[in-house]
Amino acid sequence: MTVARIVRYHHELPLDFDQLLLGVHVDARADRMHDPFAQRFHLVVDHWTTRPGFSCVVSYDGREPTGFAYGAPLAAGREWWRGLLDPAPAPAVTFGLSELMVRPAWRGQGLAGRLHDALLEDRPEELVCLLAEADQPRAQARCESWGYRPVGPTRSVAGSPAYSVMLRRLRTVPLPPVPPLRSGREYRERAVAHPDGSAAGGP
Repeated sequence: MTVARIVRYHHELPLDFDQLLLGVHVDARADRMHDPFAQRFHLVVDHWTTRPGFSCVVSYDGREPTGFAYGAPLAAGREWWRGLLDPAPAPAVTFGLSELMVRPAWRGQGLAGRLHDALLEDRPEELVCLLAEADQPRAQARCESWGYRPVGPTRSVAGSPAYSVMLRRLRTVPLPPVPPLRSGREYRERAVAHPDGSAAGGP
């Protein structure tokens, strides 16, 4: 199957746009829909679509939605990487990539990368941050191939998976080094709470 177009959406969202996202989610995460955390995705959509600066790209095969990626700028001082980098990046204006999903029938043709690049095209922020599931090494490796690097662990809402915070420059200024972890206890102490309880899905 092919993808004919990718459409960008901002706050002027079509009617039933949330249902479009939920429909893609049910197909893309069909193997997880027994999980109560996955069943609460409608709350995540409600939260993100009302955030200032919300941006989303949706891919279509004809009129059929095949995948999406969305995010919004993160509030200063509440960036997902905050507390994991010392010194903090400067400048540090950060776009949070919350979700990226592709329906199974349209995988294997580079669509995740196209959605990722389309969402970030012309973003004004210096950094982009996402959360990759810690037990999904293939998803993390894909993010690294897109230029991200892991900077530490994070905790999200109760019942959610463990995530790795991944960060990438949208500009050419290098990121500061990540302080090494010396023990399991230090790892736990450096894990930071996700400020809004949402997280990026694996590409």
